[in-house]
Amino acid sequence: MSDRFFASDNSAAVHPAVMDALNEANSGHAISYGDDRWTGRAVRVMKKRLGRRAEIFFVYNGTGANVVGIQAAVASYHAIICSDVSHINVDECGAVERFTGTKLLPVPTTDGRINPDQLAPLLEAVGVEHHSQPRVVSLTQSTEVGTVYDEGTVREIAGICHRHDMYLHVDGARISNAAVALAMDLEDITRRAGVDILSLGGTKNGLMFGEAVVFFRPELAKNFKYIRKQGMQLASKMRYIAVQFEALFGSDLWRSNAEHANALARHLAAGVQNIPGVELAYPVEANAVFARLPPAAIRKVQEEMYFYVWDADAGVVRFMVSYDTTADDVESLIAAVRRHCA
Repeated sequence: MSDRFFASDNSAAVHPAVMDALNEANSGHAISYGDDRWTGRAVRVMKKRLGRRAEIFFVYNGTGANVVGIQAAVASYHAIICSDVSHINVDECGAVERFTGTKLLPVPTTDGRINPDQLAPLLEAVGVEHHSQPRVVSLTQSTEVGTVYDEGTVREIAGICHRHDMYLHVDGARISNAAVALAMDLEDITRRAGVDILSLGGTKNGLMFGEAVVFFRPELAKNFKYIRKQGMQLASKMRYIAVQFEALFGSDLWRSNAEHANALARHLAAGVQNIPGVELAYPVEANAVFARLPPAAIRKVQEEMYFYVWDADAGVVRFMVSYDTTADDVESLIAAVRRHCA
């Protein structure tokens, strides 16, 4: 099997510029828990990207960012509306429900995206004491199946939330890929579109580890330092998370990494979709390609270049393209699919 994977963009190596930044920070002593010069610089960089009133908090990982970010907006009698395939519903082992005490209300989707019209029936519970009260709508950008919410849809859902005294959360593990797909800046599809809470991803776009929780509503950040600490997401050696964000977002590295991954995903999709027995399962809009392969061929292709099976019954697999995926990697995968499927 090749040592190059299409299983996840988590499989990618750390970007050299990020590793250089880590090495630069790895000198001498620094005040713990974020009171260091690297964290201060990184917060300033992120405010330039996301707006000067944005409140930035660095955390260890994506699940932690989702949990503590949402926790700042909810009480235990609240509910969170999300997609049925959302990470918080499927892949976080019930963490949001356990640590916030809230109920998830998953919405069925055909392409990973919640339609604004789907929210109205769930909002009928507002004010009814027998039901968990909808408080947050959580969108994933880009979605778990590689599709992207356009800015207008985000703005429409945000408007619905705000009219009902609710908050809009975005799980932005791949927000950079979404911004590139839309040819927009990060601020355009978050703060300016009405997002209140953002889980800002870095690990899937070249970092070693670390995510950020961003609040665009200052009142949500008021007590967050205590929530982050109690939620076990306060890093003592914060400089090693912060310096990575400075390296990624202090230049256009975040954008070039995402552009590379998105472009090769399109190249991969073009290469496999015309192979007999293969069809694309979802539109390719970011850095993921979902394809239906003949069941007998899946294991054979996996033996050459590893990837995940998304839906075994339907024969749908996921090819995830990373910032460090090469054109040769893509061509090798296309060749393997052609050998075993055609």
